Amino acid sequence: MTDYDAVVLAGGAARRLGGADKPGLRVGGRTLLDRVLGACADAADTVVVGPRRPTVRPVRWAREQPPGGGPLAALAAGLKGTEGALTLVLSADLPFLRPDTVRALLAALAEAGAGTDGVLLADPGGRDQPLVAAYRGEALRRELALLAAEHGSLTGLPLRLLTAELSLGRLPHPTASFDCDTWEDVATARARIRDDGGVLEEWITAAKAELGIEIDVDTTALLDLARDAAHGVARPAAPLTTFLVGYAAALRGGGEEAVAQATREAVALALRWADEAAAADGGGKPVDAPHTPEESE
Repeated sequence: MTDYDAVVLAGGAARRLGGADKPGLRVGGRTLLDRVLGACADAADTVVVGPRRPTVRPVRWAREQPPGGGPLAALAAGLKGTEGALTLVLSADLPFLRPDTVRALLAALAEAGAGTDGVLLADPGGRDQPLVAAYRGEALRRELALLAAEHGSLTGLPLRLLTAELSLGRLPHPTASFDCDTWEDVATARARIRDDGGVLEEWITAAKAELGIEIDVDTTALLDLARDAAHGVARPAAPLTTFLVGYAAALRGGGEEAVAQATREAVALALRWADEAAAADGGGKPVDAPHTPEESE
């Protein structure tokens, strides 16, 4: 994985939200800011520019002076103290940003070569999204310094003054740049998370964040286990068995292999239980009884 720093802009007045704390609004059970921080969890250094608030993982905080000075001033404040060759720049209101999109942006920039200063996400309408982008840190610092010298300050300057001076590539994506500027946007994001085919993944991600668990979950294997326990034993056995699997894995030191091994053992038990029940219901021979020669023919 390419090393990079992340700067997340979490200030702004949120006027179209009536001044609500936009990064703190919840979508799918997690704040918008935590969702963005989850997408860039492997950043070497993460700086959030804005008022301090609880976050799902440790970050460094910065603030432009004066507060509310606009995106360029906030970006410059976030870049101070970072040293990474690549910098991921994100707004804090992106409910559908995923780690794979972050990786795609960084990979596209690495593949573009030294002549490209950054790669922006492009929305379905073809519009550039400079706050969902990977940049070369040196190019950002250089152009921000030049703009500050030319205008006397970065306060109030629009982003387009920066992007106009950079050589940029584009990476189209259908959903990752969707942001929550209005209450309608927030409602749309909440509904989409519950309606699309990714609701289970969303729930697992939210639950892991809430519980402080970083392990990957083999959802298919656990669902198969729950099905086997429900059908072969009794319906309440499904949630209780998956709980016991997690507990057993934790006692064995945790980790993906511990979960996988406990799952395999529980599945085998559930299948044996079901076989025995089927044999008993049919009045047949127990499943582990030896076969006669006639039965083997």
